[in-house]
Amino acid sequence: MAIKDTYAEIEKTLGLVPEWLKQMPEGAAEGFWVTARDFWLAETEIPNKYKELIGLAVSGATRCKYCCLFHTEAARLFGATEAEIAEASMMSGVTMMGSTFINAQQVDYDKFAAETRDIINYVRSHRQVAAEQAGTEAHHH
Repeated sequence: MAIKDTYAEIEKTLGLVPEWLKQMPEGAAEGFWVTARDFWLAETEIPNKYKELIGLAVSGATRCKYCCLFHTEAARLFGATEAEIAEASMMSGVTMMGSTFINAQQVDYDKFAAETRDIINYVRSHRQVAAEQAGTEAHHH
């Protein structure tokens, strides 16, 4: 696709071609747009609201004010509440806090992986027990 055709498609979709995208080399701009169009902006397995909340969390972690602004506004466009936006931002902070600590401590990865699997198995089994108990209690009332 010629760059002028790419720009025309972007303008039809977004209302304008952002200046930053015009600054990209042609091959990169075309590739970026194809990925944006066919994955990021498209209806995929992950609803667009959640993709934008993920984008916001990543933007917070990478400290990109441009992406934070864009993904916050796009999340709102797709129906995210202020509480959901705050939670995505907090997940970014919590994840970075844990990541920074365990990387700085040079925690053994194999032990971390084994403990993670043990935690998941424990929680899964206790959820099943709680669900079974709730089902039994419902029959007694």
